[in-house]
Amino acid sequence: MYTYNLTQWLAFFIIYCFIGWCWESSFVSVKKKKWVNRGFMHGPLLPIYGSGAVLILFVSLPFKAHPVAVYFAGMIAATILEYVTGVLMESLFKVRYWDYSNQKFNFQGHICLTSSLAWGFFSIAMVYWVHKPFEKFVLSIPEAVLSPIVHVVMMLAAADFALSFKTAIELRDVLVKVEAAKKELKLLQKRLEVVEAVIADEAQQRIEQAQQQKEEIKARIADEKQLKKEQALVQREEIRERIEEIMQKGKDRSYLTKDKLQLLRRNPGATSGKYKLAFAEFRNETWPEFKAEVKEKIKEKLEEREEK
Repeated sequence: MYTYNLTQWLAFFIIYCFIGWCWESSFVSVKKKKWVNRGFMHGPLLPIYGSGAVLILFVSLPFKAHPVAVYFAGMIAATILEYVTGVLMESLFKVRYWDYSNQKFNFQGHICLTSSLAWGFFSIAMVYWVHKPFEKFVLSIPEAVLSPIVHVVMMLAAADFALSFKTAIELRDVLVKVEAAKKELKLLQKRLEVVEAVIADEAQQRIEQAQQQKEEIKARIADEKQLKKEQALVQREEIRERIEEIMQKGKDRSYLTKDKLQLLRRNPGATSGKYKLAFAEFRNETWPEFKAEVKEKIKEKLEEREEK
């Protein structure tokens, strides 16, 4: 029967958090061809790996005599942990720090069959090979030495987590504001298109009416047409000014402070379904193209109006 005290469990948690960070950072760095300090936190710890490893050991070690039971116990426990963590993080921060949406047999993008099967094999490796040397190492350290070390590391990790949590919340708030600005810009663009269409339609209608009436009526209609045109131009100018104001705000990226940018860099695979446009702008993917598209459409409308 495997029994560890709280200090020993925390020691295992720290060890596997660090191993998970080493694995993730190395894998992503090779994939990106540059160094990436992977994870939610600043320090070399990935809590999801530490939590997963400890949970797998907790539920699987009692079944050590039965490898199949170890496989399924670890797979189920780790999959539940991954799903719950993913849902909670997206709910809190409006960002997915991992996303399996492009994998087959995924559920809401938080978990997938491939990942779950991998957790099962990881459970087998943990129970029968990986954990043994770490268990021997931790159990060989006297409690009087292990306890203060574990408590200091856990306090540092808690402080790191608190700072990272604060940064993620601030990033979420900025994400919401930028998305709202983008939606307003699109609405203003549509309003401008409507104003341009109204100007053109009214002008054409007045011309057709004028052709069927006397010269004095033509003159009066021309005056009314000019008045309508001036009113529409004023409205159009107001919309253009508002669009320009939003675009100018978009140039100011001061809201993306160093800590927020670092959080994004540590999670290059992060996504946001609800705030996709704003999240893409954070990564410099769409904002320049979006502004250019809006300006080009406005220019085309103005040129069409001048020709008429």
